[in-house]
Amino acid sequence: MRLQGTRVLLTGAAGGIGAAVAAELARKGARLALLGRNPADLAALLGQLEGGAGTAHGVAVDLLDRAARERAVDECREQLGGVDLLINCAGLMSFCPLVDEDPAILERIVQLNLAVPMLLARQVLPAMLERGSGRIVNIGSTFGSIGFAWFAAYSASKFGLRGLSEALRRELDGSGVGLTYVAPRAVRTRFNNDAVYRMADATGMKMDDPAWVASRIVNAIEHDAKDVYLGFPEKFFARLNSLLPRLVDGGLRRQNQVMAPFARGS
Repeated sequence: MRLQGTRVLLTGAAGGIGAAVAAELARKGARLALLGRNPADLAALLGQLEGGAGTAHGVAVDLLDRAARERAVDECREQLGGVDLLINCAGLMSFCPLVDEDPAILERIVQLNLAVPMLLARQVLPAMLERGSGRIVNIGSTFGSIGFAWFAAYSASKFGLRGLSEALRRELDGSGVGLTYVAPRAVRTRFNNDAVYRMADATGMKMDDPAWVASRIVNAIEHDAKDVYLGFPEKFFARLNSLLPRLVDGGLRRQNQVMAPFARGS
């Protein structure tokens, strides 16, 4: 997909990965409509993008508010004159035993990580299908291929997003509309709380720089990639888990024990 002049709708734009993706797309000359929850963060991002090769318009919105979300998408489509590329980057994570989790947080994780991308795709797809062109990009996770202890809700939502991506790609086959699923491993952003960082240090978990991840996401878009998994050995274990999950169970047992005190807050 050629990005010069491409009309892009990006969610989670003010987050660590989202902001880096926005900067990379602007450098490529894309026209951006950026959705973010925090108005101050979104305004700061727009200020940083000024003078780039592309243009950017921002809308602060709670994506879990259906009416507000639909209005925001309509506003972005009006500003851009349409949407050629939807990037679902907004997300929510919790590092906690499932039995201790706030039920409201569980619902928000599933809604934001899975239901919202589905609904946004549903909103922009009719025009893409009518034109016979476009692309949807879902930002998943290694946790969408390997279910990690203490991340049950997050893993479940990302497993669902991977399934949505696979099914929708097959549904869109031959329509001219493509779908790309990108699964990073852990990324060093504000998305992770202090407990996650302390756990990562204790377990030796590797974390990537958001700018590098963004460059891989944009590269995948430019090459019309279907599935991209980032980071080794994580992408190897993601494939191994699909074939021999009980083998991975044993491999993760010791790590789970190290992670447990951090997840429990002790």
